[in-house]
Amino acid sequence: MSPLRRGRGRVDPAAPVEMTPSALPVPNRPFPPGGARNVVVVVLDSLRYDSAMTAGMPNMAKLGEIERRWSYASWTAPSHYNLLMGLLPHRSPTQVYASEYYKEDFTRYTERLGVPGIEFAAMLPSLWLPTYLRNVLGYKTGGLVSMPVLNPTTPINRDFDHYELMPSHFDMLGMLDRITFDPDRPTFWLLNVGETHYPYALPGEDPREWPTISGVHGVFKHLDQQLAEEPGEAPRFFDESELARLRERQVKAAAYTDELLAKLYDLVPPRTWIIVTADHGELFGELGYFGHGPIAHDKVYEVPFVEGCLR
Repeated sequence: MSPLRRGRGRVDPAAPVEMTPSALPVPNRPFPPGGARNVVVVVLDSLRYDSAMTAGMPNMAKLGEIERRWSYASWTAPSHYNLLMGLLPHRSPTQVYASEYYKEDFTRYTERLGVPGIEFAAMLPSLWLPTYLRNVLGYKTGGLVSMPVLNPTTPINRDFDHYELMPSHFDMLGMLDRITFDPDRPTFWLLNVGETHYPYALPGEDPREWPTISGVHGVFKHLDQQLAEEPGEAPRFFDESELARLRERQVKAAAYTDELLAKLYDLVPPRTWIIVTADHGELFGELGYFGHGPIAHDKVYEVPFVEGCLR
């Protein structure tokens, strides 16, 4: 039996409940079930697992043992799409049907949300976690993102009460200054953190010292002009010493974001469930690869993962 009743009354746990399909608009957002937790998902963009381990990440580890997990995709947009379907990075278990793994992972949302008796059929047909949280469970929903491919006009921005592309590629501190929690209902936040994404920049660094390779947003932005020009030489690939320095930059950026996790922990109300992970990994020269996206290699799918509630 569902713990929710749509409308303005408190829940009678003994009464039958008719669930509202999550894809339909809810004129009056339902009251959330008692005991529902705030949930914060921190996605450290492009942070591969071993970079996180090299950085140490002591604040991340306060949530629990940092696991090596696997992303469903090798670049930002599809990875976030899976995540917002409720599919967090997976363990890649053997001799298990995918359907059984999905069932186990979705069942974990009972603990993550602090809501017993969740009816996952209510996620249909949209299969979109913000829709379910907002329109069925009565959450406030917010997203703060660093990557332009997640900007507010993309399909990722659906059923968020507040969704913002940060003015700077690397401003986790600014994100923490923006997040708030509704005192009357639980709040869900998605934070897409850009410091760990190429060029692994930290606030205060001189941009003239960064390497300059466009991501997909830059490709679209300048493609017409480039097609109209005579073909030039392909960009020179990084040498081994440059690749080593780039990996060191990501490790340094990871350590910086870990310091800011301590500030996040101080901001969140008690019983807030926090998930810290990455959307995909990164290649630093292995088998001739750099970066992520059109790459099939373990290191582009390996990500750190931890979740838990500190207090």
